[in-house]
Amino acid sequence: MNKKGILTVVSGFSGAGKGTIMKELLKKYDNYALSVSATTRAPRPGETDGREYFFKTKEEFEKMIAQDELIEYASYVNNYYGTPKAYVEEQLEAGKDVILEIEIQGALKVKEKMPDTLLLFITPPSVEELRKRLVGRGTETMEVIESRLKRAGEEAEGMDRYDYLIVNDKLDICVEDVHEIIRGEHLRSFRNAEFIEHMKAELKGE
Repeated sequence: MNKKGILTVVSGFSGAGKGTIMKELLKKYDNYALSVSATTRAPRPGETDGREYFFKTKEEFEKMIAQDELIEYASYVNNYYGTPKAYVEEQLEAGKDVILEIEIQGALKVKEKMPDTLLLFITPPSVEELRKRLVGRGTETMEVIESRLKRAGEEAEGMDRYDYLIVNDKLDICVEDVHEIIRGEHLRSFRNAEFIEHMKAELKGE
């Protein structure tokens, strides 16, 4: 049966709880690996190269782009961010299910390059709950919160392009939902083409 890992891209509104879900998933199960992005931004205190990010110079990053070493990349506030192909493929070959947390445009680019990618979109149960969570963080001004809600409105346009929609109402249930979806994906027939061919050949007495 399919022993190769599955690349799962997780997106969702700011405040949907994506980071918390990923943390819980990694804590609870050992078959997951979090994809580490490359960036040209300077490390923040306490950040380590290869753990939070692969820290690159602008020249190094542009060389990676030129050599097609990234699954996707984007530029935000004068810095590059991208997903190194080699790291992801290494983890998948080792049988790890790799989770990549990026926004919609990046997610669709990944699906284009790697059609077997599973796309999950995380959303709170309602807009009211989303607003409540953003305010509850207590880290942002109302102006920033309003701009995040406006952005959520734009992001909602792409929700139906995802394979699964997961409502994060109760964290533990949500974590189990994500785990079960990925487990189920391993059983999809197109991911087990080799096994199917082997069975057919043996039954034909080849």
